[in-house]
Amino acid sequence: MYPFTKCTTALLPIATFVLALTNVSVCSAAPNEDQVPNLVGTWTGENQTYAEKKGYSNWNKTVEISEQKGRIFKGQFTYADGTKHFFGIIYPDNISFTWVATDSKGYNQGRIHGKNSISACYTESGADATVGCAELTKKGQ
Repeated sequence: MYPFTKCTTALLPIATFVLALTNVSVCSAAPNEDQVPNLVGTWTGENQTYAEKKGYSNWNKTVEISEQKGRIFKGQFTYADGTKHFFGIIYPDNISFTWVATDSKGYNQGRIHGKNSISACYTESGADATVGCAELTKKGQ
C-alpha cells in the first residue's frame, strides 16, 4: 500500500498540469461567426483631424453602415468635401476593423468598444497627409 501512495502522489502534479492545459485550450477557442458584432446603424460623434495644409479641425461626423454580411460591411459618411462610400472588414478578434473607399488614398482603422461605441481613425500619407479620429456612438441606443 505504501508504494502505491508514493506513485499517486507523484502523478498528482502531472494530472493537474494536463487538466490545466485542457482548460486553457477550451477557454481560448476562437469565437465563431455568430459572435461577430453587428455594426449596421447610424453612428455619430466628434471627429478631430489634422492636415499640414488645413491645420487642426473638429467636426461632427455621422457614419451610416447600411449593410453587413458576416465580417464584411459597407456604408457611407458625409463630410465637408462630399460623401464617401466605403466598405470594410471586422477582424477575427471581433474588436478591430478597417474600411477603405475607392476614391480615397488612406485607411480608416477602428476599434469596437462595446455594442454602441466605436472609434474610427483615418491616416493618409503623401502630399495631402491627414490624420483624424472619431469616438462614435450608435444613434437610438
